[in-house]
Amino acid sequence: MTIGEKISKLRITAGISQEQLAERISVSRQAVSKWEMDQALPQIDKVLQICSLFKISTDELLQDKMTIQSLEGGEKRKNRYFGTDGFRGEANVNLTSMQAYKVGRFLGWYFSSPLCGCTKANYRPRIVIGKDTRRSSYMLEYSIVAGITASGADAYMLHVTTTPSVSYVTRQDEFDCGIMITASHNPFYDNGIKIISRYGEKLDDTTTALIEDYIDGDLRELGVAGDDLPLAHKERIGCIVDYVSGRNRYVGYLISLASHSYKHLKIGLDCANGASWMIAKAVFGALGAQTTVIGAEPDGLNVNSDCGSTHIERLCNLVREQHLDIGFAFDGDADRCLAVDSAGNIVDGDAIMYILGKRLKSRGMLNSNTVVATIMSNSGLLKSFEEAGIKCVQTTVGDRFVYECMQQNDYCLGGEQSGHIIMKKYATTGDGILTAIMLTEEMCDSKLSLSELAEPVKLYPQYMQNIRVKDKNAALNDKEVLLKKEEVEALIGGNGRILLRKSGTEPVVRVMVECESEEKCAEYVSLVAQTIVERGHCVE
Repeated sequence: MTIGEKISKLRITAGISQEQLAERISVSRQAVSKWEMDQALPQIDKVLQICSLFKISTDELLQDKMTIQSLEGGEKRKNRYFGTDGFRGEANVNLTSMQAYKVGRFLGWYFSSPLCGCTKANYRPRIVIGKDTRRSSYMLEYSIVAGITASGADAYMLHVTTTPSVSYVTRQDEFDCGIMITASHNPFYDNGIKIISRYGEKLDDTTTALIEDYIDGDLRELGVAGDDLPLAHKERIGCIVDYVSGRNRYVGYLISLASHSYKHLKIGLDCANGASWMIAKAVFGALGAQTTVIGAEPDGLNVNSDCGSTHIERLCNLVREQHLDIGFAFDGDADRCLAVDSAGNIVDGDAIMYILGKRLKSRGMLNSNTVVATIMSNSGLLKSFEEAGIKCVQTTVGDRFVYECMQQNDYCLGGEQSGHIIMKKYATTGDGILTAIMLTEEMCDSKLSLSELAEPVKLYPQYMQNIRVKDKNAALNDKEVLLKKEEVEALIGGNGRILLRKSGTEPVVRVMVECESEEKCAEYVSLVAQTIVERGHCVE
C-alpha cells in the first residue's frame, strides 16, 4: 500500500473529508489530493502531524521504502476519463449519456456517504447544474439529473449559463457540488462535464478517480454491498428545482463589482454563440454601455463557429468598422476573455495579466508582488513584468495548475495567454465577463485607452500549430521528433524558444515557437510539424 493510499484509508476510517484533514494540518486541499493520488509526498513535518492526528507511528506510514522511491521517481496515476478540464469527448462517441448518468448517480450518492466525511443521517445532497448551448448539453444534462435524483439527491438547474456562474452559485449558496456541461472552446460536437467542489474549485483528483472506478463498474473502493450503488425509494427520490434565480444573482454580483457608469463607452461583445449570449449583454447594458453584440444567436450547432475568442478576427473587424472603444470575445462557457482595442488589435491573456497586475500593484493589492502565468506565456510578458517591478511565477499549462499555485502561495492574480484570468478576490475560476469588467474599470480609472494600457508589453512573435495525432505520448517521445526539436532550438539560439506539449482535452500535439520574426516562427514550427507527419503519428 502506498503512502497516499494509507493517508486516504486513515482519513476515510476516521470519517473526515480531504478539506477537514487539510485544515487540521494547515495545508491546501489540493496538497492532500496529490498525496492520496501518489502525485507528491508530504513533507516530514506534515508526516509527523498526520501520524499524531491518527495516533500511528511514523514507521506505520513510511515502512514501504519502495513506495517512497517510486514516488520520488515521479510516477503518477493516469486518469481514464477526467483530464485537466473535466470529462471531455465527442458526444455519444467517448462521452455518452450512460456515462453522464453514472456521474450523476455517483455524485448523488457520494455526498451523503461516509466516504466524503458525511455523518448526518438521511442527509439529502444538493447539486447545482449549468450547461452551455451545444445540442448535446440537453441530453447530458437530463442524464446527469436522472442519476442525481435516482441516488436521492436534489438537482438545481441553472439552465444555460457560464462556468464561472456555476462556481459562484455553488460556493455562495453552499451546494455540495456544482456541475457544468460544456466543452469550452471546442467545436459543437464535443462536450464535457466539469465538476466543481463546494468551494467553487475543480473537484479533487481522488474523488474523480472514484468516479472513474464507478463508471468502469469497479465498486471496491466505495464500500457498498452488491453490484451497484443503492437507489433511492419513495420519498427519498430526489427533486428537480428550477434555479434560474441563482444565475440572476450572479449577474447582480458582476454588476456590483463596477464602480463606474459605462454610458460613454461603445463596447463590442462576441459571445461565441455560447453560454454568455444573454448574460454579457445584460451586465454591460445594466452598466450603461452602448453595446454591439455578435455571436449571440445559438442554435446548438454554431458554438465557437467562426466567432468567440478562438476566432477573434470577426470582433476585430467589428470594432474597427463600428468605431468602438473596446471589444471583448468570450469562449463557449465564458471562462475566457480576449480583448480588442479601438484600432482592432488583439490584446491577449498575457497583456491582460500585465494590465491587471499593474492595477493591483498600484493599489497595494498584489500579494507578494507576484502574478502566476504558464509556460505558454510569452517571454516578452516576463520582461515587461520585470521592468514594472512585478515577479512572475510559471506553471504547467492549465488553469487548474495556475489556481493551485495561487492557493498554495496566496497569490491573487494568475492566468493563461488564452484568456483564462483568475482574480482570486472575486472568483475561484477564470471568468471572462469579470475580466472584461476589470479591464473597463482600469480604462475608466486611468482615463487611458486599452492600447495605451497594453503598450508597455512588448511580445515576441509567436506561432503555434495544433496537430491531431493518434497517440500524443508516442508523438512527443519519438526520437526523430525530439532531434528535430533540438535542431530548431539551435537555430533559434538564445532569442526565443520552442515548446512541444499535448492538449489536455483533445487528441492534439501543440508545436509553439517564439523568436524574432513571424516568418521564422512559422518556418521552425513547420520543420517539427512535418517530422511528426513523416513519422506517421497524424490522424489520416
